[in-house]
Amino acid sequence: MPSPFPGMDPFLEHPDFFPDLHGRFHVYLSEALQDALPPPYFAVINERLWVETTARYIEPDTDVMVGGWTVAEPSAAVADRPRSRVRTRPLVFETCHEERREPYVEIRTRLAEGGERLVTAIEVLSLSNKRPGDPGRNLYLQKQGEILGSAVHLVEIDLLRGGEHTTPVFLDRLKRKAGAFDYHVSVHRFDQRGRFFVYPWQLAEPLPEIGVPLLPDDGEIALDLQAVLTRCYDTGPYSRRVVYDLARIVPPLEPTQTEWVEQVLQRAARL
Repeated sequence: MPSPFPGMDPFLEHPDFFPDLHGRFHVYLSEALQDALPPPYFAVINERLWVETTARYIEPDTDVMVGGWTVAEPSAAVADRPRSRVRTRPLVFETCHEERREPYVEIRTRLAEGGERLVTAIEVLSLSNKRPGDPGRNLYLQKQGEILGSAVHLVEIDLLRGGEHTTPVFLDRLKRKAGAFDYHVSVHRFDQRGRFFVYPWQLAEPLPEIGVPLLPDDGEIALDLQAVLTRCYDTGPYSRRVVYDLARIVPPLEPTQTEWVEQVLQRAARL
């Protein structure tokens, strides 16, 4: 069953669904690139890995008694012994180490003298990338800065309306030039350092076809992001898993967007 939306499905931005879409998008993004890349270029999927440490509370075996010691009632067998006291039980916490993984796509090329060269890094922003204070955001921004100062192109795809603005172009400057938008792609070419090519679009519009740069002498290839998203939806669980109830959209929509989404869902229900 196809998606009811012509572009991004706002229901899939929910934290319950977006991680699955995020992982699936990288697979079909890599597939689309592989079909379009001339030899000796090729696309690979890599992962960022980090460990998050949290403290988990464990329920103690007995009730916690506040205020020192409790006195146990003596039995007849021990009536002649001194009254015993039961030590107060402490709160128990366990340190948990959770491994987090985040995929990204790279375009590489074989070198005539042997080995490989990284040409283009392609990032689909995740929920953690846009969450202030999240270790995943800090790692992402560090990598972003490193790539922007290197001889590697950077393509950033933002399919999330919520969260902190993350791509390098200042948001207020982008809004002044582009007007209102919900999603965008930012492309930075290492051979035109400091210049960003931005593709903004609104919820009601299909995802754009973008230019993905190769080495300067080889130009760029076209990448149809809507085709990638459509393949994700067609092969994914979303038509069975998502309950298309407007109250479940996270983050909430603007009033005009809510009206449009309601009309889209009504049309889809009649098909």
